[in-house]
Amino acid sequence: MGIFGAKKQPPPPHPRKEPRYDCPLTADNIAAVFDRCADFNRRTLYLNNDPTRQVEMLFIAGQVRNERACDYVLRPLTQNEALRTAPDMDAAFDLMAKGGLYSLVVQVRDNADQVIFDMIDGSVALFFQGREQVLTLSAGTEEKRSVSNPENEPDVKGARDSFVESLRTNTSLVRRRFRAPELKIEEQIVGRQSVTPVDLLYVDGIADSELVAQLSDRLQDIDIDALLMTGSLEQYVVNESHTAFPLTAYTERPDRFCTGLAEGRVGVLVDGIPMGWLFPATLDSFFRTGQDRSTSWAVAGALSVLRYICMLITLFLPGLYAAAVLFHLELIPVKLTLSIIAAKANVPFSTLTEVVVMLLAFEVLQEAGLRLPSSIGQTVSILGGLVVGSAAVEAKLVSPAVLVVVAIAGIAGYTAPSQDFAGALRIWRFGLAVAGGVLGLVGLILGGMAMVYRLAELETFHVAYLTPFASNAGKQKEGHVVLREPLPKVKTRPNYLNTRNRRNQG
Repeated sequence: MGIFGAKKQPPPPHPRKEPRYDCPLTADNIAAVFDRCADFNRRTLYLNNDPTRQVEMLFIAGQVRNERACDYVLRPLTQNEALRTAPDMDAAFDLMAKGGLYSLVVQVRDNADQVIFDMIDGSVALFFQGREQVLTLSAGTEEKRSVSNPENEPDVKGARDSFVESLRTNTSLVRRRFRAPELKIEEQIVGRQSVTPVDLLYVDGIADSELVAQLSDRLQDIDIDALLMTGSLEQYVVNESHTAFPLTAYTERPDRFCTGLAEGRVGVLVDGIPMGWLFPATLDSFFRTGQDRSTSWAVAGALSVLRYICMLITLFLPGLYAAAVLFHLELIPVKLTLSIIAAKANVPFSTLTEVVVMLLAFEVLQEAGLRLPSSIGQTVSILGGLVVGSAAVEAKLVSPAVLVVVAIAGIAGYTAPSQDFAGALRIWRFGLAVAGGVLGLVGLILGGMAMVYRLAELETFHVAYLTPFASNAGKQKEGHVVLREPLPKVKTRPNYLNTRNRRNQG
């Protein structure tokens, strides 16, 4: 027995059944597969009104667009004179496969699995009497969310489109920007039940072939029932899962995604998820924005420095305040010390308790504002700010200095472009605040050393996570570390990506 109950038993086997449906390819067998499916439809047609020349038409409503099925399939079958007067069913089959029908994609299938998944993808299946093969004709609907402005990554001088849930729409957005035929798109299927298409994108001749092969192998090794959420991909392709820091960089902007491909990174797009991933992900990936390349090098460099400074503030300011008030009052100016002592005279809690409780209250307010509808969330944020702010101070539950310190630390954390990275900073902020409140500056320094040590342990596809501050087998990043050089002077791609062609401009 453990502290969480009975000893955990090993999971049962997860056998992979291939093929899924090992049965003769007939219309009745396919109909049996979709038994108790309200959206399954079956229609019997006669060529030239002859019952001996029967064609079974099978499709899934909602996956097939009605107008296309009528124009691409029904109209030619009933109005094409060559099809109607074909000498036998074999001749009619050949005519349909070679242009008698108006569908852009016509495929000849000879097993049940192929036909079933074609129908799920939006194809119409035609079964010919006395014929073992089946024709599937693409007539899928293209109902999807329209391409809209990026909500989470706004850019003043950038493009106004973002990824959507349709995989082919996303690949077309990438193709429109990256028109070189060297852009390769390899597709895999992940998820036994969801059967989700996953596309691997890279630029042949630039991306490291070993990186492409390694990421492809990791995608193939994902053996789960359904790939429906981002975590189902992110947590299966990374080296390390026991860390709060994100090891995958994602974006909803096609222009930023293409920029990563041009650098030599490898991208991943998943059907049903409106974002793309870029590998490998390094520390600087989470502090860059699309606007950095749209502004001058001086402005971009200043903003980059500001983001790193804010990272240090959100991490260490609460712990530094607790350490200074509890152990090192000599670090605080005399007038400020007297003000803090006077404000804290009637507060019954210790400084460490105040800091931790206020950090928790800040997180609760943020979580409540995110999870509730926008109108209610704004109301909760306003009420929570009033209660936690002025009311708590007036009630002598919290000293004003603690409120100011926590507010500054919280606002500084919002400057991180990546919300996943900001979440990791918030977790470490609690640990550093406790370390500073218990051991003073010694505890704060030890906590910072532990965090840096943990970051130094992390790698993503054999690239150090602390890049550009860490060396990768002697391959330091060129171009910029925190301050970016003018773009005309950055003649080569990042060295640590081990690109096959390092030159990126003349």
